[in-house]
Amino acid sequence: MGTKDEAFRLRLLETFRGEAKDHVQTLCSGLVELEKAPAEDRKSALEVVFREVHSLKGAARAVEMREIEALCQSVESVFAAMKREQLELTEALCDLLHQSADLLGKLLPASGEAKAWASQVAPMQEQLALVLKNTAPAGTSSFVGEHPSAPFFPAADIEAIPASPAEPRPSQPTTLPQEEVAELVKVPAARLKAILVQTEDFLSEKLASRQRTDQLKGILEQFAAWQKDWDRIRPELSFFRRILDRQASPQQEGAERKKLGRLLEYLQENRAFVNGLENSLKTLAKASEQESRSLGNRVDALAEQVKKSLLVPFSLLLEPLPKLVRDLARAQGKEMELKISGDQVEIDRRILDGIKDPLIHLVRNAVDHGIEPPETRRVKGKPRSGTLALHIARREEGKVEILVSDDGAGIDLEKVKETALREGALSTRNGAAYSEQRILACIFESGVSTSSIITDLSGRGLGLAIVREKVEKLGGSVTVESNPGAGTRFRLLLPTSLAGFRGVVVRVGDQLLVVPAGNVENVLRVTSQRIKTIENMDSVQIGGQAYSLVHLGEVLGLAARTREPATEGRRQVVVLGSAGISIAFQVDEVLGDQEILIKNLGPQLQRVRNVAGATFLGSGKVVPVLNIPDLLRSAVQARPSAPRGAVEDDQRGRERLSVLVVEDSITSRMLLKNILEAAGYQVETAVDGADGFTRAKSESFDLVVSDVDMPRMNGFDLTAKIRSDKKLAETPVVLVTSLESRDDKERGIEVGANAYIVKGDFDQSNLLETIGRLI
Repeated sequence: MGTKDEAFRLRLLETFRGEAKDHVQTLCSGLVELEKAPAEDRKSALEVVFREVHSLKGAARAVEMREIEALCQSVESVFAAMKREQLELTEALCDLLHQSADLLGKLLPASGEAKAWASQVAPMQEQLALVLKNTAPAGTSSFVGEHPSAPFFPAADIEAIPASPAEPRPSQPTTLPQEEVAELVKVPAARLKAILVQTEDFLSEKLASRQRTDQLKGILEQFAAWQKDWDRIRPELSFFRRILDRQASPQQEGAERKKLGRLLEYLQENRAFVNGLENSLKTLAKASEQESRSLGNRVDALAEQVKKSLLVPFSLLLEPLPKLVRDLARAQGKEMELKISGDQVEIDRRILDGIKDPLIHLVRNAVDHGIEPPETRRVKGKPRSGTLALHIARREEGKVEILVSDDGAGIDLEKVKETALREGALSTRNGAAYSEQRILACIFESGVSTSSIITDLSGRGLGLAIVREKVEKLGGSVTVESNPGAGTRFRLLLPTSLAGFRGVVVRVGDQLLVVPAGNVENVLRVTSQRIKTIENMDSVQIGGQAYSLVHLGEVLGLAARTREPATEGRRQVVVLGSAGISIAFQVDEVLGDQEILIKNLGPQLQRVRNVAGATFLGSGKVVPVLNIPDLLRSAVQARPSAPRGAVEDDQRGRERLSVLVVEDSITSRMLLKNILEAAGYQVETAVDGADGFTRAKSESFDLVVSDVDMPRMNGFDLTAKIRSDKKLAETPVVLVTSLESRDDKERGIEVGANAYIVKGDFDQSNLLETIGRLI
């Protein structure tokens, strides 16, 4: 094959993958709709999935993706039997169809992963064929192949499929006029992003142009001041001129008189020159202002058009969620309904990409922590099926709001408070004085979790901390509300675009800093009399409310703050707020607000505490832009408490922590022992649960790691006996097992295990991280 042919084949494959991904996604969503629809209304939903599989099969055939084509053919035969009403849609068949769709998605990547999954195609086809064989009526062929009524596409037509736009989905008819449809083109998102970056650079030029115009205006103001001074001394110059005129005579021409005359003439000529220069500058300033305004309008219009080209509807992100919710709920024996509204609201693709993981985590969190099992809901008087709702809406000032709410159990505030105190997210100094909102905010702190056990899905206390970090990195905020027993609601507020915004420029010593104007709640000067000391911390009363007062330079770790004399005993204060927390920061000067364009700090500085990026002022000076949520946390943590575990460390001295490994397999036992000893733990082993309980009773261990399936006494029984023993009851237990069913995990929770790690997902960092959190 020639180089050109190979290049064409690669382009064709890339086109196919993009189209096939859409087909698979629509198939997954369609299967969820088919499963939810009443039997009498399934015809249209069945038509959608049938059409998607058929189109995908034809596209796969054109690019010789044989495994995908074969699997599509088998799935299509099942749908054909359902259309002929020869096959009933059962729960087991739904699961099998979802597994087939998952496998189709795994066959798409352009890597070795797809080849690894290819071996699963034949077994899946056999399962689908068995379904047809067991349900086909007499005289009907059980061959899983092309349905006789399916249209045959000529090879030329099939080959054209990957190169043409996907046909309109029946469930989403196009509303564009015909003449506009012909003008649509596909442009890679990366190319659009590159154009946007270059366009945003023009914003810097616009700001610089505006700065030059402002400088010219400043010079003209100096000329105006000079003119005032000239007008003030003009009578005195006239006085000297009259004296010279009276003394003038042909006989009296003194040297002093000549000098004074020349001085007056020079002053008059100088005034004329300065007036001419002023007029020239006025003309230049006027032209500069017009050009700056024109440039600004054109740059703004260009940036707006390019930004619009990157706007995409939320539906692109939300399409996989129905299947995700369905699969997660099914795996945990729960019933759930997902309701989505506002999915046509558009947002910058870069923000949509960034919010994907946080949104998926919130959905998983609702399934795992929020929605109760059907029987529990029935006892509480709730419908057996829980509801998870996503609502997207536009808000003021270029913001988009995402509400993720469920009607589940809500958040246990006492558990959150207990964990937060243990992890140091709350100080024991204040005891029970914390507000409900302050306790709820702790769920976003790393290490705070209400889960009673660590599993592959939750319990590590990291997920919501990552959600907050990623949302804030996009310039947004996240808050939570909870009604115990009635549900939880997360509120995400995001910008619609990652372009310029307004910032307030402040000075601390010699350092200029920018704070986003959207986080500035107040700017004012306060007298020293309004500053009070509460629990050794400064606070200030503003509008009847008390705010903690800190110096911005001290929080940022800049050089010792300058003690500049305050004007009439007043201090310059900026109140900054985010996610319900507001703090007053003292600065040396507020220089005003202006439009800014934030730039990241490059790959070498991906995450700098308290700094979101940098910007160029009109003067060309590079100035840091502060990350306000980070800054508020830094201010709160400015007075560090005693490190957690200090008392225990004092008691244990420098002794190594001890771990008991209970495992009947000698290979697994030695592997776990080596991993833990390499990490610095002192390790003892036991060959089964009975041996492990005997050793735990006779010796002292900080933690037990146990298998589940063992002779004489299994891991569940061992855990239960440890929990019932007065001496051992508080010893953490980690179950490491190959049993991964929901029932096994629930039993692990019931008997009191602290963590449940499935060997299929096992890696040593996972184990060590879990143990490190428990002891």
